[in-house]
Amino acid sequence: MSVFTRVEHAQLDAFLATYDQGELLEFAGISDGIVNTNYFVTTTCGRYVLTLFEELGVDELPYFVELMRFAHQHGVPCALPIADRDGRYLRELCAKPALLVARLTGSGVARPNLAQCRAIGSAIGVLHRVGVDFSYHRETEHGAQWHATTAKKVLTVISSDDATLLSEEMAFQARQCYDDLPRGLTHGDLFRDNALFDGDTLSGIIDFYYACDHILVYDLAVVVNDWCSRDDGSLDSERLDALLGSYQAQRPLNAQELQHWPAMLRAAALRYWLSRLYDFHFPRPGEMTHAKDPNHFRQILQQRMVFAAA
Repeated sequence: MSVFTRVEHAQLDAFLATYDQGELLEFAGISDGIVNTNYFVTTTCGRYVLTLFEELGVDELPYFVELMRFAHQHGVPCALPIADRDGRYLRELCAKPALLVARLTGSGVARPNLAQCRAIGSAIGVLHRVGVDFSYHRETEHGAQWHATTAKKVLTVISSDDATLLSEEMAFQARQCYDDLPRGLTHGDLFRDNALFDGDTLSGIIDFYYACDHILVYDLAVVVNDWCSRDDGSLDSERLDALLGSYQAQRPLNAQELQHWPAMLRAAALRYWLSRLYDFHFPRPGEMTHAKDPNHFRQILQQRMVFAAA
């Protein structure tokens, strides 16, 4: 959630005129995130989030609209898209595809407690369980080809120590076989800043724009690496047990998933270290952008290698 495209007051006024959401009172850009342009929008009828899609095309976006509606209908708390008077969810603003969604209450958590870990574990477990009934499909954008292409580029600019670690982990993952692991609907980016809480109550999950068909336990590993890590990147056993326990109450892991769990934690850490290295060394221009520290996931990857060896 960043600002790459500037929206003027008059442009947003005209955009909102086709909705029944009242008159514009104020709006402000959101600096978090790295892919789309986002604004908080307040009208006389409520509070919303406006997203302008910088990379996804119009033909790809119905998947995400239907996914948010599906998740909400199946017990996963999330933001709902808003339709205009003609029943359209997807519009155009500043020559970009645009979507207005209801803004959820609450805020992200910097240091999740056990109750919050249980809540997020249960929510992602429900999503994985009910996702078998979701009729839309989308392949991951971060598969083997993306890893190879991105690694080749960042290897030209990173330190020799980073290059050695990256090359060794890429080789390790290339030796793994995940073909028999269950696949299905995944969120793809369920970090702490993509879940909002009122106290210990999960008010909703946001930012489904990395969602795709993928390995379910990999998606769980993405969540664990963010929600259950200490400052040094190591796993907090209490938070880990809380999150995994609530997840498995919704969708138990099978023997193959448990066997590959340590390698999956490494794979998830590698993916985010690689993407943050790329964003750091090859930043996109924008009015208000936020590049995250790649060393955070380097540290997590190293700790997961220790975890796997234990």
